[in-house]
Amino acid sequence: MDPKQEEETSSVHQRRSSEGLESTTLNYVSRVKRLLSRRMLVGIKDGRFFLGNFYCMDKQGNIILQDAVEYRCIRRSPASPVEQRGLGLILIPFSCRISCHVDCSVEEQLSLLSL
Repeated sequence: MDPKQEEETSSVHQRRSSEGLESTTLNYVSRVKRLLSRRMLVGIKDGRFFLGNFYCMDKQGNIILQDAVEYRCIRRSPASPVEQRGLGLILIPFSCRISCHVDCSVEEQLSLLSL
C-alpha cells in the first residue's frame, strides 16, 4: 500500500472511531437527561445521605442536587435517631459517593444501571 492509501485508510478509521465515541457520549447524555428533576438519594462514605432533586452531573461523575436535605445518624447504634438539615444546592464528589437511588419505576432503574 502506498503512503497516500495508508493515510486515507487511517483517516477513515479515525472518523469511524470518533463517530462511535460521539454516539456513545450522546447515549449517556440522553440517559442522564432522563434523570433531571427526579428525586435522588445519594449515600457517601462517611455514612451521610442526601436527598434532593437531580440537577446535573459533570464529566467526572460529580452530582449536583437541588433542594437537598442531609440525613445523618447521631450515634453509631442501630436505633440511633437521624438528624436532618436543609442544604439547598450541593455538589457531591464522585470519589465520596457509595450509592445512588433514583425515584422511578423498576424498568427505568434497570435501564439506568449502566450509567
